Amino acid sequence: MFYRPEDGHGLPHNPFNAIVTPRPIGWISSRGSDGQDNLAPYSFFNAVAYEPPQVMFASTSAKADRGDTKDTVANIRETGAFCVNVVEYAVRDLMNQTSGAWEKAIDEFTIANIAKAECSTIRCARVETAPASLECKLTKIVQLPGATNYVVFGEVTGVHLRDDCLIDGIFDVLQFKPLARMGYRDYTTVTDKFSLNRPEE
Repeated sequence: MFYRPEDGHGLPHNPFNAIVTPRPIGWISSRGSDGQDNLAPYSFFNAVAYEPPQVMFASTSAKADRGDTKDTVANIRETGAFCVNVVEYAVRDLMNQTSGAWEKAIDEFTIANIAKAECSTIRCARVETAPASLECKLTKIVQLPGATNYVVFGEVTGVHLRDDCLIDGIFDVLQFKPLARMGYRDYTTVTDKFSLNRPEE
């Protein structure tokens, strides 16, 4: 089949998210200027540069108590900092709990009973038991077409790695099975890997 998104797809559910898959999940923690902590998952997320290391995530909806966006982007606008926490399969239900459209005053760390720790290079909380956490300072927020579509870029200023995920000096994702988003309500995990040499190697 072929369809133009502007005309609709005619299917029971939008297939777009199922096409671009699997997508890593950035479990973004942020803190507002009032000191209120927030934690929410974003599946429009990825690393975008090595030197200096940089990441991005996109927020595509809004809450009534935050105007044109959600708590995460609003907090980052105020403070210029955020932390990306890697999601492992073991905490999938906790991650899902933090995805709700909770009121600004709600701390998702608390409602999902997630241990938090302070970041080292920014004023922000992080998921204490995450396999990895990337502390980030805001570099740019870009508004895309669409009233609530924002892409947030950040430079990584600090990296936390859980000791049990380091095997012979390699950060081994098979130790914790990273969670990835697929289409609809579907998720998957990384459970195996293989290597390919570059042509010049």
